[in-house]
Amino acid sequence: MKADIESFRQTVYAIVASIPSGKVMSYGQIAWLAGMPRHARLVGRILGEVPASLNLPCHRVVNSQGRTAPHWHEQADRLHAEGVLFRPNGCVDLKRCGWDLNTEVGNPD
Repeated sequence: MKADIESFRQTVYAIVASIPSGKVMSYGQIAWLAGMPRHARLVGRILGEVPASLNLPCHRVVNSQGRTAPHWHEQADRLHAEGVLFRPNGCVDLKRCGWDLNTEVGNPD
């Protein structure tokens, strides 16, 4: 089981590293892409423990409604600096700034 978690962790890291500037993904989308679709909270836990030395753009990950992490006030600032658009309620505009990997790689789905 520990090897499975480590493999999942490395896959999560790779997905997060691929999110382009100005775009975001949700924890659930990352879990789905990593092959464990019902493990969004595990993605959050993994991202909360990322070593700073990896320099991953974890600020580009939000919840399924586009909300930023509640105790990480710099997250919204970093997203604003990248041109990410927010709705009046303070959530990221996922329709305009959500990153759809399928569209990016040219899959018709």
